[in-house]
Amino acid sequence: MGVFVFLPLVLPLTAWPVARLAEQHLHPRIATRLLTALSAAMALCSTLCLGLVMVVGTAQLPGNPLPDGWSDPEVRAAVPLDEVAGKVAIPALLAVLAACARALWRHGRVRRRAHRALAGLPGTGVAVLPDSVPYAYALPGGRRDRVVVTTALLECLEPAERRALFAHERAHLAARHHRFLLAVQLASLANPLLRPLRTAVSYMAERWADEEAAQAVGSRRTVARAIGKAALVSRGAPSLTLAGFAAPGPVPRRVAALLAPAPVVRSWPSVFTEMGPAAWSAAAGTAVSAMSSANSAVTMLFILHAATPL
Repeated sequence: MGVFVFLPLVLPLTAWPVARLAEQHLHPRIATRLLTALSAAMALCSTLCLGLVMVVGTAQLPGNPLPDGWSDPEVRAAVPLDEVAGKVAIPALLAVLAACARALWRHGRVRRRAHRALAGLPGTGVAVLPDSVPYAYALPGGRRDRVVVTTALLECLEPAERRALFAHERAHLAARHHRFLLAVQLASLANPLLRPLRTAVSYMAERWADEEAAQAVGSRRTVARAIGKAALVSRGAPSLTLAGFAAPGPVPRRVAALLAPAPVVRSWPSVFTEMGPAAWSAAAGTAVSAMSSANSAVTMLFILHAATPL
């Protein structure tokens, strides 16, 4: 395996430029899907390689349950600096698994609590809560997807702005944005180098819903005004993996984007643009990460098979 086993751990750096440029040069829908796919692929590759290195480290521990042959010098030689890297990989992988499990548990708990809070309300697509705290968010799952909004937030908006709010949240539900947000959160927990992509996806998912809302109400300025008002008073969604109308983040950039012409839909940026080299660099980094992790996994399987006594 050699140093190739460590490459997927650092190759997410190749995606940083595309995360920075996506909001300027790609349609929000394309950017959200692209960055989520890159994050998920790179996180899987880095976690796989971390697991392979952990096998070498675990085999060195006294009383380990692995076959004795897995601690042979031939197996350890497959990983550079095997003694240090193998032992560091054990707590690192355990920390990744614990963090991802905690994020999944918290995501499910927040959704269950939200659905229980709406149990006594009519089963319509919009749940209006008589609350003095202004907020709105999209709640997927349960018997049906629902838009949750409080009377305090509705009172701050004009009728046209309320339509923009509902269109925005319905766009989150229709495009299943909570899945994108959950995927990039798990990816960033698996590899902290993917956090810039998580931040970019959170922003681009909101921009995607902004554009859908502007198309639904027929006025980009109305959506921009509604976002600005809501950002001044709203506290946002109850979880990072649930999309909210005035999510914390670069609201001024969202408003400025809505006051500008609508973005053009392009499936893939040209190599001759500023975005082109960044996108191809991220794609190449993902491909190399996948090949490195696959090569390391196959090599380790052959080595372990040869070292295991029949």
